[in-house]
Amino acid sequence: MKQHFFSISNLRSLVLAGCLLTAVSCNQTSDGTTGETNEVAEESGQLEPLTTENAVEVLTAYEQQNQDSLAVISTRHGDIKVRLYKDTPLHRANFVRLTKAGFYNEGEFYRVVKDFAVQGGDSDEREMSQGAYKIPQEFNPNYIHKRGALAMARYGDERNPDKESSSHNFYIVTGQSVTEEELRAFEAQHEMEYTPEQIQTYLELGGEPGLDTEYTVFGEVVEGMDVVEQIEQEPVDGSSWPRQIVKHTVKIVNE
Repeated sequence: MKQHFFSISNLRSLVLAGCLLTAVSCNQTSDGTTGETNEVAEESGQLEPLTTENAVEVLTAYEQQNQDSLAVISTRHGDIKVRLYKDTPLHRANFVRLTKAGFYNEGEFYRVVKDFAVQGGDSDEREMSQGAYKIPQEFNPNYIHKRGALAMARYGDERNPDKESSSHNFYIVTGQSVTEEELRAFEAQHEMEYTPEQIQTYLELGGEPGLDTEYTVFGEVVEGMDVVEQIEQEPVDGSSWPRQIVKHTVKIVNE
């Protein structure tokens, strides 16, 4: 199920209203992917679907046995290397587990909102099932929605008051420039306080502070932000679906 994210915390996010984590479909065409990596992967196709009842237990056990923290997302535009944070252990374990099973190799970047984010992880052509479960939020004050942040989508607060993450839909922030006045307003609204370093990061890189404390950031782009920018420039339809799909594969790589 493809899921959307949005934030109503600032004006530029209002364009996403009405499509928060909703299930939709889109027309598909075929294309290829590029980019080879030093793969450290389990046999593809071996994925036991999880449930609400066992997801945390399984992911906790998996995290203890799998300490991988680098992945490469390959697309027809090139490769995006991401680092997964070890102190968001459930989200890291979930992403690594799905990657090693080949789940994300059936996915695509299916939603593009310029100056906001690109979202991937699913496809209407998917054959592998991950199960019906969500991941408990792992908000960490050290991790913000700066440009290049990797985070998980989720359903809205009315049906998901605990802000649990999607099992598989992720997004990469592109965002816009941010002023210090805007950051102070977000601090008051979210009852939080940015560090001087985080303020400087937002002022230099930009991002989407309106999503902080609302969605779990569990990694960041370390190489290939230019590829994300190319995906962001894809022509889209009225629902923000790329007119030519951007398939992706994901591999775990060595440090």
